[in-house]
Amino acid sequence: MAEQGIRSVRSNGDVLATGRRKTAVARVRLRPGNGTIKVNGREIGAYFPSIKDRVLVSGALEAVGRQSAVNIDITVDGGGPTGQAGACRLGIARALKSFDGELAEPLRQGGLLTRDGRMKERKKYGLRGARRGTQFSKR
Repeated sequence: MAEQGIRSVRSNGDVLATGRRKTAVARVRLRPGNGTIKVNGREIGAYFPSIKDRVLVSGALEAVGRQSAVNIDITVDGGGPTGQAGACRLGIARALKSFDGELAEPLRQGGLLTRDGRMKERKKYGLRGARRGTQFSKR
């Protein structure tokens, strides 16, 4: 049975994995290479201009020291920049775990294989938002 979030390991050495965060979904393709990261066909610096998001995406690679050992192609959609960066991080961590089984424990210790399940709470009937009610008027 395939593990959750990991689709397959191809015969040419490519590893396909999926990461999710909020409403963003990232499909990650990891292959041996020289350390390039492309997101939706663009370099990571062009897609994520914020340093915070770039550090979040490459956090899994830095945790196991594989920054210059693999090439990563990511297709991400849905959500905003922070959710997309978190989805990319989870997808990369899952792909690394499948790529090399010995990396599973350092990734687990760093909390990189745990999906963040927090989602936006839905609006309820009779309220202005998820929890905010209407303003009370005495007169």
